[in-house]
Amino acid sequence: MSGQMRLLPGLEDDTQLELEDLMSEIGYKNEALQLTDAQLLQNIRNLQQESNIHQSDALVAPLGRVSLDVEMETGTGKTYVYIKTMFELNRRYGWSKFIVVVPSIAIREGVKKTFEITADHFMERYGKKARFFVYNSSNLNQLDAFSSNSGINVMIINTQAFAASMNEDKNVEGRKGDAAARIIYTKRDEFGSRRPIDVIAANRPILILDEPQKMGKEDSATQKALKRFNPLFTLNYSATHAKQHNLVYVLDALDAYNKRLVKKIEVKGFEVRNLRGTDKYLYLENIVLSAKNPPMARMEMEIAHKTGSKREFRTLGVGDNLYYISGEMEQYKGFVISEIDPFTGVVTFTNGDELRKGDVTGDVSEMDMRRVQIRETIISHFQKEQELFKLGIKTLSLFFIDEVAKYRQYDEDGNEQLGEYGRIFEQEYISVLNEYRNFLDADYMKYLDAVDVHEVHRGYFSIDKKTGRSVDSSVKRGTDMSDDISAYDLILKNKERLLSFEEPTRFIFSHSALREGWDNPNVFQICTLKHSDSTTQKRQEVGRGLRLCVNQAGNRMDAETLGDKVHEINVLTVIASESYAPFVSDLQKQIKDVLYDRPTKATIEYFSGKSIKIDGKPIKVDDRQARAIYQYLVRNNYVDEEDRVTQDYRDDVQNNTLAPVPEVLKPIEEGVHALVQAIYDDSLLKKMFEDGNKPKVLDNPLNERFEKEEFQKLWKTINHKYAYTVDFDSDELISKAIAHIDNELYVSQLQYTVTYAGQKDVLSADMVREGSSFNDAKSKTTTLKHAHTSQVTYDLIGKIAEGTVLTRRTVAKILQGIRPDTFAMYRNNPEEFITKVIRLIREQKATMIVEHITYDTIEGSYDSSIFTAEKSSLTMDKAYRAQKAIQDYVFTDGLAEKSVERKFAENLDGAEEVFIYAKLPKGFYIPTPVGHYSPDWAIVFHEGMVKHIYFVAETKGTMESLNLRPIEKAKIDCAKKLFSKLSNGAVTYDHVDSYQELLNKVLR
Repeated sequence: MSGQMRLLPGLEDDTQLELEDLMSEIGYKNEALQLTDAQLLQNIRNLQQESNIHQSDALVAPLGRVSLDVEMETGTGKTYVYIKTMFELNRRYGWSKFIVVVPSIAIREGVKKTFEITADHFMERYGKKARFFVYNSSNLNQLDAFSSNSGINVMIINTQAFAASMNEDKNVEGRKGDAAARIIYTKRDEFGSRRPIDVIAANRPILILDEPQKMGKEDSATQKALKRFNPLFTLNYSATHAKQHNLVYVLDALDAYNKRLVKKIEVKGFEVRNLRGTDKYLYLENIVLSAKNPPMARMEMEIAHKTGSKREFRTLGVGDNLYYISGEMEQYKGFVISEIDPFTGVVTFTNGDELRKGDVTGDVSEMDMRRVQIRETIISHFQKEQELFKLGIKTLSLFFIDEVAKYRQYDEDGNEQLGEYGRIFEQEYISVLNEYRNFLDADYMKYLDAVDVHEVHRGYFSIDKKTGRSVDSSVKRGTDMSDDISAYDLILKNKERLLSFEEPTRFIFSHSALREGWDNPNVFQICTLKHSDSTTQKRQEVGRGLRLCVNQAGNRMDAETLGDKVHEINVLTVIASESYAPFVSDLQKQIKDVLYDRPTKATIEYFSGKSIKIDGKPIKVDDRQARAIYQYLVRNNYVDEEDRVTQDYRDDVQNNTLAPVPEVLKPIEEGVHALVQAIYDDSLLKKMFEDGNKPKVLDNPLNERFEKEEFQKLWKTINHKYAYTVDFDSDELISKAIAHIDNELYVSQLQYTVTYAGQKDVLSADMVREGSSFNDAKSKTTTLKHAHTSQVTYDLIGKIAEGTVLTRRTVAKILQGIRPDTFAMYRNNPEEFITKVIRLIREQKATMIVEHITYDTIEGSYDSSIFTAEKSSLTMDKAYRAQKAIQDYVFTDGLAEKSVERKFAENLDGAEEVFIYAKLPKGFYIPTPVGHYSPDWAIVFHEGMVKHIYFVAETKGTMESLNLRPIEKAKIDCAKKLFSKLSNGAVTYDHVDSYQELLNKVLR
C-alpha cells in the first residue's frame, strides 16, 4: 500500500503548511488506502452478503475514508477483538498508528487494563507488543514517541480530553476554561511551539471508537473534534449503535447466547402478596428434597414467645398447622399444609391458598425485602461456589445499592462502621453458613471457615478527596452513571486479585451509579438492593456479570474448554427487587429492542440469493435451491401457515433428529439449517432466562438399586480406568492425509468486485424519475494481490505437529506430499491454512486409530461418588422421577420438552425387559486419542428375556453414521473396541436413537 497523504479539508493555508512539515518528519505514519470508493463499497457489500447483513447503499465516511460498524453484545470481549484487529491490520497492511477513543474515564481505565493483561498473550501470538499509553495533557512528549516508533502504537483517549470549544481565540495558554481539553489545540512552548492535535493528525491514525453512541451527535463538539484527528478510517464498536454507518459484523445478544459466548441468566424474583386471613409475615424460602423423606417446606414465619414474637425459620411437612407451630398466633388460623410440590415449587394449604417459592406475604417492609434478597444471594452463592471451588473457579457476588450509608458509615471520630446492609449481610452470612454445614463438602467448609465474616465482603465507592471517606458517586449530567476515577481505580487495581482464592473478598457492594467500565468474569450473582425502574439500567447491571468465567490459571471456561457444559458452569443469577415476570419481561423487551433486524419468516424470497459457507467457501443459494428449502420445511411441518419456524423444527434441532434434506440440498445442508436457525422467534429470547426460584435438587443420592447384585456386576465390569496404545503405520496416515488435504482444503483469498455503469445516450425526464437513466451495471471481480506479506514468522511444522499430536517428521512429509497449488494457499492466509490442515489431518487420524487402538486397564477405578458429584445446575423441572434407576431422579440432556434422552429414560422405566439402569455421569469417561468420551447409559436387562444382559448405550438423535463427525464417530468406535475386549462379551456397547433400536440390538 502506498500513496501520498491527503491534507485535511477545510484547514487554513498556514495550518496545511505546518501539517506538511510535520508529515515530512514522521517516517511511520499510516499509508493511505489505494482502493477507490467504489471498490471499498463493493468489498463491504460482499462481506455483508456473506454475513447475511443488510447491504449498504453508499459509503458512509464522516471520519476518514470509511466508518465501519462492529456490533458486539456486552460481555463478548469487544476490547480484546479490537486489540487483535490492530495486530491483524499491522500484520497484513503495515498500519501501526491507532487511537482508541472512549466516552468516559471508567471505560478508559478498563481498556488500559485489558491492554496490560493481554500483552503477553499477543506477544506469544504475533511476536510483538503494542506500545500503548493514556493521553495526558501534562505529558505531551508521549506523542513524539507515538509518531516516531515503527511498531504498533496505541493512544487511549477519553472524549473529555479533547471535546472543547473550536474557537481558536479561546485555545491559548493561560486562558480559563476547560484547560486540559483545550491544551490539545494549543501551541505549547514545552512542546516545541506545536499543537498536539497537529502531531496526532500527521500520523493519519486509524480511529477505534468504543461506544460511539455516547460521543454526541454528528454536529456535536466531540464529532467535530474527531475530524481534527485526520483519521485514515474509523472502526466503531458497540452493542447498540445509535447511528448506522457501514455495518460489517453483528454479534447481538441472541447470537452471543446461542454461541455460548456469555453466561446464561437465571432470575430470582420476589413478590409481596397478601393471603386471606393473615396480614403478618410468611416467606417460603425453599423446598427441601431428600431420598429418605418426603418433600419439606422451609418457611420463615412469626413465632410467639413470652417476650414477644420473632421471625424464625421452620422446616414443615404435609399436615403441619401453622397456627400451632406459631404458638397459636391468630393470623395463621386455617393454614394447614395440604401439598408440597417439588416440581413447581408450590405449597398449598387446606384453605385453598398457595405459596410459591420466593413469595413474601403479609406485613412486609422494604427492609424485610432487602434482608430476603441478601439472604437469597448468599444461599445462591454457596450453592454455586461449592461446585466451582472444585474446578478452581473463584465465585463473586455483586450488590448494587443506591446509598453508601446503607453499607458504610462513620462515627464521630471518623472510624468506619457497617451500615444497615452491612450488618444484615454479616448476620445472614453466618446464619446461612451454619445451616448449610451438613450439605457442604469438607474441603469447601475448610476454605469457608478459614476466613472471618468481616473479610468476605467489601465496598467499592467514590472517595472524597478531602476526608478520604466513601461517598455517593456523583453522576454525569443527563445520565445516571458516575465517572469518578477514585472508585474505578480501586476496582481495577484489584481485578486480578479478586479472581484468586488468596483474596478473601467474595461479596462486593458498589454504588448503583458505578455500572460502567468494570465487570469481572467471575461475578455469578448480582443483587439489586434498590428499585430499578429503568429497563436500560437493568440491562446495564446484568451486563456486569455476563462474561464467561476464568479459573485460577486465567483460562476462560468457554466451549473450547467445557464443550456442551458451558451453560452448566456459566450461570449468572440475578436477585431482583421485584417479581420474576415483570423483571424478565422488561429485560427481554430491552434486549429485543436492540437485536439486529432479523427475518421472521422462512419464505422462498428469504432463502434466494443468501450467502452460505460450505467448508469455508462462500456459496449463493439459487432460486431452485430456495424453493427446495421451502418445500422441505413445509413437508416436515417445520413452518406454519404464516411461514414462521415451528417448535417442531427447534425441538428436532435440539434432539439431533432433523428430517433428512432432499438430494438437491445435500451439498449445502449445513448452510440451509444455519439460515433457518437465523430466523427470529420470540421463543428464542425466552430461553435466555430461567426462573432462579425453581426448586433445586441439593441431594440426589444413590438408592438401594445401586447395591443390587446385578448392577454391581455390571458396574465392576466397566468401572476401571483405562490406558490406550495406538500403533499404526505412519506411511498410511501420511498418504491418506495428503489425499484428504488435496481434496478438501480451501483457504479464502481476498477479492474485490468493481461495479460500473454509464448513463444512457439519450435521457428523458421519465427515466430520471424512474431511476432508469443508467445502463445495466457490469462488474469485474479481481483477486487482491498483497504488497505486504506477513511480518510474522510461523513455525508451520511445529504448529501443525502440536495441533495433531504428531511428530515434526510426519508433518513435514505430509506438507511435502501435497500438491504445490494446495501448499500455495498458505500465502493467502497462514492462520486459516494451519487451522484447516490440523482439522483435516485429525479427521484422517481419527478414522485410522480405531483399526489400530488397543486398551488396557490401569490401576484405579471410579468411586461411586461421581454419580452424585454434579448437582449445581439441577432443577426439579428438568428432573425425571425414575422407577428403575440407581438414583431417584434422572437428569437428561436437551432443552426440548421431550428430548431423545428423556424419551429413552421413560421407555427404560416402562419396559418389562429392563431391570435396573443408570444415567452415567460426565465424570465417567473413556480416554481416546481424539479426546475423552462419556457414554450415556448402563443398563441391566432381565436374564432370559434378552440375549445381551448388560448394555452400555450412547443415545444419538440419528443413526446415520454419515451424520456423525469423523472425530465423534471415532470416539464411539473406540468405546466399542474397549467394551468388546474388557468384558469378554458380557457387556455390549453401541449407539442408538431410541429404546426400540436398543431392543433390536439386545434381541439379536
